[in-house]
Amino acid sequence: MSTRAGTGLASSRRLVVKIGSSILVDETQGLIRRDWLEALTNDVARLHRDGCEIVLVSSGAIRLGRTYLKLPSGPLKLEESQAAAATGQIQLAHAYQEALARHGITVAQVLLTLDDSEERRRYLNARQTMGTLLGLGAVPVINENDTVATDEIRFGDNDRLGARVAEMISADTLVLLSDIDGLYTGDPRSDATARHIPEIREITPEIEAMAGTAASEFSNGGMVTKLMAGRIAMAAGCRMAIADGRKVGALGALIDGTARCSWFLPEASPLSARKKWIRGSLKSAGILTVDDGAVRALSRGKSLLPAGVTGIDGEFKRGDVVDVKDRAGRTLGRGLVAYAAEDARRIAGRKSAEIEKLLGFRGRDEMVHRDDLVVE
Repeated sequence: MSTRAGTGLASSRRLVVKIGSSILVDETQGLIRRDWLEALTNDVARLHRDGCEIVLVSSGAIRLGRTYLKLPSGPLKLEESQAAAATGQIQLAHAYQEALARHGITVAQVLLTLDDSEERRRYLNARQTMGTLLGLGAVPVINENDTVATDEIRFGDNDRLGARVAEMISADTLVLLSDIDGLYTGDPRSDATARHIPEIREITPEIEAMAGTAASEFSNGGMVTKLMAGRIAMAAGCRMAIADGRKVGALGALIDGTARCSWFLPEASPLSARKKWIRGSLKSAGILTVDDGAVRALSRGKSLLPAGVTGIDGEFKRGDVVDVKDRAGRTLGRGLVAYAAEDARRIAGRKSAEIEKLLGFRGRDEMVHRDDLVVE
């Protein structure tokens, strides 16, 4: 195992932990495993105290709701699943709130659908909301919005939801707590020669073949979906671990680096991967022309403020890719603009403190934040 993987989670600054339903909810009683949850939140608090920002992607709402609604065993109808989710979400959120309140940590509930990660405006809203919550010291607890999601707008599993969330918030680490301790060369339940793989740096066809098919699942969602999650995470510069989360204190073992797991290690960091994506965007939606003071600020790695913008071309939306040019027309870089073109024109050349008065709402101080800007 590499040095980076071997440090466990202690080096993580922004962490997403996906928690499977089968390890959080007792399958016999249909109730939350309180000892497991208390140990998890003890470990979350430990990381939180060390400055790590944490997001929990938690399954379990439908299973809990089924218990409280006394629904019969067997497959549920769509409307029954949605009713169970609506009931279970309250129980789930309350359990996390109660467990983390012992440590003085505030919990926030966020429900997402696939559309929220793919439609640009909703993606940006979700990203900013979660970023704000983390900045305020809260721990967002996220689940798929099963009460409104239909098949065409579902993630379908929380492995991929966890990866999308990690990508959305530029997390450096994603942990999938499941009922297996990583990727094997075959199904260890039926293949005595199956070998554990501690480190994966590229998801090749050979790696994909090891996961088998969705029909041979190691856990809810299966190893196939975990590799899909790994592909998403690695492309975003986020390392990912698949670990057995069934034992009480499983997250703590990962923090200490003593748990066996499989690490998926990307070449790039989350920020460099994000900037690579911005640089590689095929089409710019507009142009921001800046003054000499802004040129100097950008060369020093600063954000682009409205005061430094002298001209705006194009009709773009908030979050679109725009080119940044000097007065001579030389391209300085490109980035994701924080304002739509109409609003950008109103605040161009003005101080950030004037934004609320000019627009009627308080947006970002920057026209393009340095984390969303690639300078040539």
